[in-house]
Amino acid sequence: MAKADIGLIGLAVMGENLVLNMESKGFTVAVFNRTVAKVDSFIAGRGAGKNFIGCHSIEEFCASLERPRKVMMLVKAGDAVDSFIDQVIPYLEEGDIIIDGGNSHYPDTIRRAKYVESKGLLFIGTGVSGGEEGALLGPSIMPGGSEAAWEPVKPIFQKISAHTEAGEPCCEWVGADGAGHFVKMVHNGIEYGDMQMICETYQMMKEGIGLSNEEMHEVFKEWNKSELDSYLIEITRDILGYKDENGEAVIDQILDTAGQKGTGKWTAVSALDCGQPLTLIGEAVFARCLSALKNERVEASKVLSGPKVAFDGDKAAMVDDLKQALYASKIVSYAQGYQLMRAAAEEHGWKLNNGEIALMWRGGCIIRSAFLGNIKEAFDTNPDLVNLLLDPFFKDAVENAQAAWRRVIIKSVEFGIPMPAISAALAYFDGYRAARLPANLLQAQRDYFGAHTYERLDKPRGEFFHTNWTGRGGDTAASTYIA
Repeated sequence: MAKADIGLIGLAVMGENLVLNMESKGFTVAVFNRTVAKVDSFIAGRGAGKNFIGCHSIEEFCASLERPRKVMMLVKAGDAVDSFIDQVIPYLEEGDIIIDGGNSHYPDTIRRAKYVESKGLLFIGTGVSGGEEGALLGPSIMPGGSEAAWEPVKPIFQKISAHTEAGEPCCEWVGADGAGHFVKMVHNGIEYGDMQMICETYQMMKEGIGLSNEEMHEVFKEWNKSELDSYLIEITRDILGYKDENGEAVIDQILDTAGQKGTGKWTAVSALDCGQPLTLIGEAVFARCLSALKNERVEASKVLSGPKVAFDGDKAAMVDDLKQALYASKIVSYAQGYQLMRAAAEEHGWKLNNGEIALMWRGGCIIRSAFLGNIKEAFDTNPDLVNLLLDPFFKDAVENAQAAWRRVIIKSVEFGIPMPAISAALAYFDGYRAARLPANLLQAQRDYFGAHTYERLDKPRGEFFHTNWTGRGGDTAASTYIA
């Protein structure tokens, strides 16, 4: 009996579409699902007449795989992943590979890689991005884990992934243990930021300038032919132009409260753990939290008032300002994301190839955009680039957009229209370009109330001083450390 090239556990939306992708590329795939009836339903339905091996037990599933066995899971992050790992291990042999393709938190992937390797097996934790359509037609795939596992899975992963216009696969080895899932987490954090900034732009167009859905549809249509060319701009164009069977705009019928599955929050928490200023994505996460307080906001709107909105300027000029503000803020978002990846790589000993990461995101994934080609070029030119804002291309782009960016923020404040992510991006830009920030006063305050000490401009870095500010304190100072 012919054996499968790879097996997949979990026939939900992503899993089902991914195995159809694999089979369409010439691979035989074994499939298993906890609810076994789903296997039979799939084999009789979308999988009918195709090269699938439907399995009704874990033992049968593992026995159907060619060695080294490649067992991929697309199940809910958390306990389900650990449960299936323990279920398949008894039926695997040395050198076989377990692959977690779900949205697992990278510390869990680090732990699982050690555990699986201790059993003589290999482990991959891989990000898979692109949603239902990406899984079927070609996602962005970000694998990391046991390096020896890469060569056996590389032909499959790179064949089923999205490809750039030049034919390059949007899949490459990321790094050890949790590196793949970390990069996918940052991808999702950037996705949160991109979506929030587009929403802020939409609100300013709608409530500030007074554009209709049809007018905004045309704006996003044009923007998708520019430097903002991206999947999220494209679908925003489509959403704003979509009407139901009654001719009503569907966008106007959707409740304004956003959900989230946690990856944006994980990104923000990781930034705090690494001491990195991921302000834009943090604001995007908090904006979703604020949107969820729908009932409170409705009641507050009856009590709290703001300025009356009455735009009497040049609408076309304001739309162009919004375009430039969105572009500049997007650059900042990626600059912050790459800062976080650099810090995490140093902490965990990962050798991340920033240019390759940009290439992996060029196609298939939710944040795919033409703009990522410029990021790849920046890191190809200077692999040690510490911040995208310092690359000549992005430096010029942000500086050219700066005046428009500031006009947009001023107008949002005048109108009382919140733009937390876009304004956070500008605040970061102004902070990052400042040779001197007011942290000297902050350190004086800390030293005043807690004897936390400070460094001096006229002394070498690493020397710490304490002042007896009140005359009532002693010479004893607190030890200096970074939390």
